[in-house]
Amino acid sequence: MKKTFLASAVLGCLMATSAHAATVVGFKIGGDYWRADTSGTFSDKGQPQQGFDYSSSAQGSYWFAVEHPLPFVPNLKIRENSLDQKGSLANADFSFNGHDFKGNVTSYTDLSNTDFVLYYELLDNDILSFDLGAAYKLMNGSLRVQDPGHPEEKDVDGGIVMAYASTHLSMPGLGLFGFADLMLGANESNVHDYAIGLGWQFDGAAVDTRVRVGYREFAFDVNNFSGISADTKFDGYFAGVEIDF
Repeated sequence: MKKTFLASAVLGCLMATSAHAATVVGFKIGGDYWRADTSGTFSDKGQPQQGFDYSSSAQGSYWFAVEHPLPFVPNLKIRENSLDQKGSLANADFSFNGHDFKGNVTSYTDLSNTDFVLYYELLDNDILSFDLGAAYKLMNGSLRVQDPGHPEEKDVDGGIVMAYASTHLSMPGLGLFGFADLMLGANESNVHDYAIGLGWQFDGAAVDTRVRVGYREFAFDVNNFSGISADTKFDGYFAGVEIDF
């Protein structure tokens, strides 16, 4: 079941300052189209994990960020990630949410989530930028299994505290840049979300536009999260656009 944004989610304070803060308040908005493969297993806590056959499908992310020149105060980024895939399993024989499933079953794996990120710009120049901070990944999905006439569903709605880092390496005068973004779980150490790729920046009078392509992987490996165990991964290539104004 989808959850409403918890904009008041509390994130840990960072004991650092930005060495090269923005000189004016700036805003970024963007979105990615992600062609992701899905693989992995899930189950009720304490039950054997079950694997399902998935196919590739379109996923997406969109975000906005606010950067400012205030010392000691971190910048803010909020990103919504839509991750939803259908799978199947023949000759099943397992229990999920108190119901015994046998024969042919269908699964619906929804690991959609929202990232709340606080970060500092430790470097910000024409060649290299480096951001460091912390994030709270709020899961707002569900796991559903059904056979003919009987569905069972469990919400995946907890939160994960994560470390955050992002870097851009640019080639001045060409508009070409490389980038890498990483989120690594703290309270769930086997959860990660990273992206690497290339981009092209087009400078405008009022806004700058960046076109991005790359590879992204989100791994959700947990033992007792919202009463479920899972080892599921979404990974594949993406393309997107970001506008900086």
